Amino acid sequence: MRAAVVKNLKEFDIKDLQKPTLKDMGAIIKIIGCGLCGSDIVKLLHGSHINKVLGHEVLGTIEEINSTTSFKKGDKVVLAHHIPCFNCDYCRKHNYSMCEKFKKTNITPGGFAEYIYITEDHLKNTVFHAPQNLNDSTSVFMEPLACCLRAIKRANTEKNDNVMVIGLGSIGLLMGQAAKCYGAKVSGCDILDERIALAQKVGFDNVFKSDSDEKTSSEFKSKTKKTGADIVFLTSGSKSSLSLALKCVRNGGVILVFASISDDNLGFANNQIYYRELTVLGSYSPACSDLEEALTLLKDGKINVNGFTKEYSLDNINNAISDTLNKKILKAYIKI
Repeated sequence: MRAAVVKNLKEFDIKDLQKPTLKDMGAIIKIIGCGLCGSDIVKLLHGSHINKVLGHEVLGTIEEINSTTSFKKGDKVVLAHHIPCFNCDYCRKHNYSMCEKFKKTNITPGGFAEYIYITEDHLKNTVFHAPQNLNDSTSVFMEPLACCLRAIKRANTEKNDNVMVIGLGSIGLLMGQAAKCYGAKVSGCDILDERIALAQKVGFDNVFKSDSDEKTSSEFKSKTKKTGADIVFLTSGSKSSLSLALKCVRNGGVILVFASISDDNLGFANNQIYYRELTVLGSYSPACSDLEEALTLLKDGKINVNGFTKEYSLDNINNAISDTLNKKILKAYIKI
């Protein structure tokens, strides 16, 4: 089978690999398409996944199956890649993405391939029938939207909360819409006009151009008639977003970090957290229940992703990487 294998920083090779076989319970999935996640690009740039196949926002059809579930050959499914144990200390505290099993479980070899093997645990917990009313590139938003729902819940987002989303890439646009589903009043900001336009299109209450920290935070507080955001969702990997988050959040508010930043030495000033009684927390991956909720929101039309994606063939995956890094596109969908 053909697959995109990490060659070096910023580049995949298209290689012929051995097609996975069904040696145990589980299923072989013939991939229709796979979304390109920001975490795929981070792994590529870090150079820690050489000779591996990435991709986890998967849509496909079941080609072979040996399972106690109700899935059958020919089913069109959308799936995610990690399963927690549900029993360890992390899982009991709902920190599912910290679970050792969660970190070890994955699809084989990865979504940027013609076929993958998934386990029986996947079939029971992270695999769902693709809704008939969704097109292929919309269905694969299940996993990233579920990640956002997890963040919304970790931040204890409530009705009428004043929310600011910093960074309006695909995750920021999903995060804002998810927060609105939980009743929040949502503002967003970005440096790119086209992303500001998309945020307005999908129903953000207010959108601001990130000209400067002082100007953006001042306009945000003036427009919302608030002393600051109850919750800031930091979905930008820009270093400057840290200071903007501090200027936008109210005293006693929450900063939810949903983005990695290239400099590990950067962080939020201790005295700001201490004297202002701020809560700073991170969110990484979803619980299995978040996946089902995300798919329902997409199916019911409560989350709008129209115009978010551009389709690329597997052979053109390196162009998808380049266009994403150069901000020519918002999100790539790799058609296998």
